[in-house]
Amino acid sequence: MIFKDKWFILFILLVATILSPLDFYIVNLALPSIQHSLQSSNSELQMIVSFYTCAYAVFQISGGRFGDIYGRKKIFIIGLIGFVSSSALCGIAQSPAIMIIGRVLQGVSGAVMIPQVLAILHTLFDEKEKRLVMALYSFTFGIAAALGQYLGALLIEWNIFDLGWRVIFLVNLPVGLFALIMAIIALPKQEVKISERVDYIGTILLSVGLISFIYPLTTIVEHGIDTQTIFCLLGSVLFLYSFVKEENKRKREGKSILVDFAILKFKNLKLGVMTSFLYYASGVFYLVLGIYLQEELHWTSMQAGKAIIPFGIGFIIMSLCSSIISKYFKQTILSLGLVVYGTGFMLLLYTLYHFNSFVFKLDLFVIGCGMGLTLASVVRLSLTNIPIKFAGLASGVVNCGLQIGSAFGVAAIGSVFFGIANTVDYTLAFAVVLVLITVLLLIALLLSFGIVKVLKE
Repeated sequence: MIFKDKWFILFILLVATILSPLDFYIVNLALPSIQHSLQSSNSELQMIVSFYTCAYAVFQISGGRFGDIYGRKKIFIIGLIGFVSSSALCGIAQSPAIMIIGRVLQGVSGAVMIPQVLAILHTLFDEKEKRLVMALYSFTFGIAAALGQYLGALLIEWNIFDLGWRVIFLVNLPVGLFALIMAIIALPKQEVKISERVDYIGTILLSVGLISFIYPLTTIVEHGIDTQTIFCLLGSVLFLYSFVKEENKRKREGKSILVDFAILKFKNLKLGVMTSFLYYASGVFYLVLGIYLQEELHWTSMQAGKAIIPFGIGFIIMSLCSSIISKYFKQTILSLGLVVYGTGFMLLLYTLYHFNSFVFKLDLFVIGCGMGLTLASVVRLSLTNIPIKFAGLASGVVNCGLQIGSAFGVAAIGSVFFGIANTVDYTLAFAVVLVLITVLLLIALLLSFGIVKVLKE
């Protein structure tokens, strides 16, 4: 029966998976329209993006544990329902506060849903099949990158039912409902561990700690480094330290824990999470690119949307080819991806001051190729040799590293961008962002050498 075929299950999971990155890319291009419509400040604009990724990251680990304990099918369906519902809330938002709340709920729902995808795929397919599966998983992000910003521009220009930017959120409803119906029918059930309980104390400590870290970074431009900023950052350190102490204490007492730090004995996972953080901090690029094109070059939203298409094409091509390329480069494919990705940003930095339309598109194509190669390989190599019992937790940890990196990039590097843009111009601000991203990718490249060394031992 086709509904029970594992490749059909993969299709359904990828349909649901695309909702999250699609929202990320669509929203980036619509930010100027949202800011004008809701009268949002620059810091609120950052929060619309960074709070989504922060919430998504915070609950990645919790989401993985929920699936391990209560069953991955059940938790996946709950997360999907939450994502569709919160998308509707964003679509009807009348103020920045409601929009930010909707985005946080979207992030939480996505975080509950996505770890189940990786965990189910990890258990359904063998190691040989996973090369193709992870390439297809990465491919969904390429589709989102290729179509997201252009689709957002198209929907805004069409102004369907006079909804303007709101339709970019409401479009999630039909896609989500289709995936929901298919998931109920097709996903395999998993034996639940009702004897275990969710570590709510750990979840709260981790959530507050990470939010206390991300929030002040978004307000530095408008408020500077004031007492509130210092208080939040110090509080973040305290909460995260308390989280580690609480988890170790609960483990000694034999209680259910959110994170079993024994998982960090797998060095490739530990290095993979750090690499993921640095690599995905580049997510700020997709925020500032749309703003730069519209505010500095005065491109229309449609022109800005079309501009990102070469990036998406490169992403798609390399996502699909990564499984073939990995046969020749083995584990070094991650290092190759980071080199290509960083090279693309350096080329774009040069083009910024020697602008040529064709070269600009070529730069974005190279960046897309690098991101496609890197995303497919960093997840696969991080999860290599991880036991099935740790599948949900490990998947959540990897995704947490990716999304916290993205939230950090949007909040911290985004603040640098707005600070320079407000005092100098958008061109210099964009150039500084490109330099900072390249530096982070260089550090990630050095870590990737460590992953290769560990997996060869």
